[in-house]
This record gives sequence, C-alpha cells and structure tokens, in this order.
Amino acid sequence: MKYLTTGKEKMDERSLNDKTILVTGGAGFIGSHFIHYLLEKYSRCRIVNLDNLTYAGNLDNLKDIEKDPRYTFIKGDIRDKELVDELFKKVQFVVHMAAETHVDRSILDAGEFVLTDVFGTFVLLESLKKSNTELFVHVSTDEVYGSTEADSFSEEDAFNPSSPYAASKAGADHLVHSYYVTFGLPVIMVRPSNNYGPYQFPEKFIPLFITNALDNKKLPLYGDGQNLRDWLFVRDNCRAIDCILRKGKIGEAYNIGAQEEKKNIEVAENILKLLGKPPSLIEFVKDRLGHDMRYFLDCKKIHSLGWKAEKKFFEGLKETVFWYKQNEDWWRKVKQKNTGFKKFYREYYRRNK
Repeated sequence: MKYLTTGKEKMDERSLNDKTILVTGGAGFIGSHFIHYLLEKYSRCRIVNLDNLTYAGNLDNLKDIEKDPRYTFIKGDIRDKELVDELFKKVQFVVHMAAETHVDRSILDAGEFVLTDVFGTFVLLESLKKSNTELFVHVSTDEVYGSTEADSFSEEDAFNPSSPYAASKAGADHLVHSYYVTFGLPVIMVRPSNNYGPYQFPEKFIPLFITNALDNKKLPLYGDGQNLRDWLFVRDNCRAIDCILRKGKIGEAYNIGAQEEKKNIEVAENILKLLGKPPSLIEFVKDRLGHDMRYFLDCKKIHSLGWKAEKKFFEGLKETVFWYKQNEDWWRKVKQKNTGFKKFYREYYRRNK
C-alpha cells in the first residue's frame, strides 16, 4: 500500500507527529489501510494495532511494516478490560475500528455483533474515562440511518437501522455520544459509506464478485440488483479520518461519502466487463432479509473541513479488480484456508437459493 499526500491539506490543528495512536481492528481491511496511511504521512507518529485476529483479521495485510520500529501489534480483545486500561495509559489518540461488520453474518447470528460492537465499545469508553487520551474517534457506518428513497442523511437525522449489524453500530454510536454528554469525554463519531479497494475480505460484495468471476463462478446478486450504494474508495476514507483526527470538533459526528451512487447490478456488470467475463455469471438470489434499498449521505460538514473524495468509482473499481488479479495468492489463501469464510459462504448462500 502506497499513500503519498498531495500537500494541499492545511496545517494540522492537532499534530499527529510525536504521538502514539491506538488503532483497534488494525488487521482488518480499513484498519490496515489506515495504519499504512498514517506511517507514510507522519514520519514521527507511533502506531499500536490491537486486533483479536478473528476470521477477517489478516496480518498478511501488514507484512511490509511489521518490523517498522514505529509499529506495534498486540493480539487482544477490546473486551479485555485490563489490557485496554493499560493501553489507554500509553496513547494520545484512539481510532476505534474493531467490529463485526458483515450484515449477512449478523442475520445468521447477531450475538457477536452485540458483544463486540456494543459491549466492546463500552469497555473502551470506560478506559477512556480513566485516561488522559486526547481524542477517541469511533468509526461507525452510514447504515445506522436506515434506507431512504430520495433524500440524503445529515448527521442530525434519527437512526433507523434495519439489520442487527446496523443496530449494533447504532447502539455503539449512542453510547459514544452519551459519554460525551454525560462525562465530557473527547470523542468524535464518523459514519462512512460503503468502502471498497485492495485487501478487502472476500465475503464483501465487490471482492466476492471479483474473485468468483476470476474462477468463473456465479455472482450471487440479491433480489433484482436495483439497490443503490454510495461507494467510497478506502484511501479516501483514510484521508477523511485523518482530516477529522486533526480538525474535527469534539462531540460531533461526521458523514463520509464519495457521492458515487451506483446500483448493485451496475457494479456487478462492470466487474464482469473489466474481467472479460459473460453477464450470464450473474445469478439472482433470494433478497437479503431487511435489505435496505438506498443509503446516501449529506457530507457538507466534512467538506467544510477541507476533505472531499478524490477517487471516481469506475477508476477505483478498475484499480481494485487489477489488484485482485495480481494478488491471487492473497485471496485464495483466504477463500480456501479460512474456515470462517468457507463455512459462512456454504451455509448462507445455500439458504438464499
């Protein structure tokens, strides 16, 4: 992963150099990108990566930096109170990304989502109360708002989550906000739209469809494929979280979206086109339970801080498809040897035939 800054950003309001930043869930897709981004942009920052290495955590994402003296990996659970208390004594910033994130899995078994996303966030907030940490950024999701047919959601809109996953993230958001109101803790909430890019675990829509197409397997598309999503390239999301770390206002929430709204069937068709595969690989399957039709965010608030998405969707999709073609060893290892992936895929899509 290579992240070069443009030099256009204004001077920091909060400096990240000479600071230690705890990233929870840093072996995951967004977390590993964010750690690379920070280490490239800030030569004097230090990163502590706390990850429990559940099925989606992958240290292969971080092999190139594992010997960097500025980087420390700790295998551990965010629900481990003693461990979290010790870590919060040593860090100035926390970016909380550790979560169960896959909607489909939450439909099969919501328990781990409540325990990790809600209770795990509670444990972190309790440690924050006792520490001198300067800022805690909670990474949430646009799914907390639920679905909208035409409007865009602002940060002040009420939550209306449809899935157990979205409900668990909404619960965590409410907890974070309550600890700001009640205890005055230095927290900020961010709500990104759908991320995509290299190193994404192949249970998610775009990497699943890319890797299935590469193997000439069917692409299981929910319903009629008309659901709309705003697609945010992972590097742009990293830039946004960095911007909020430096310039965001304590106690506020920030939407992060690319304004790149596409129908699911359009995404699937373009993946096949980029790979030179036939449209007949698309297989319409029974729609997901509680499937939201459309998410779309009003992002004026983060735009006012000087951030806007840079990557156009079809450019980012082309880059992503090329990465999976060139890194077959990475995703085959996950799909063939990761028992968590194989068991889920077999059980879930059999039910949705």
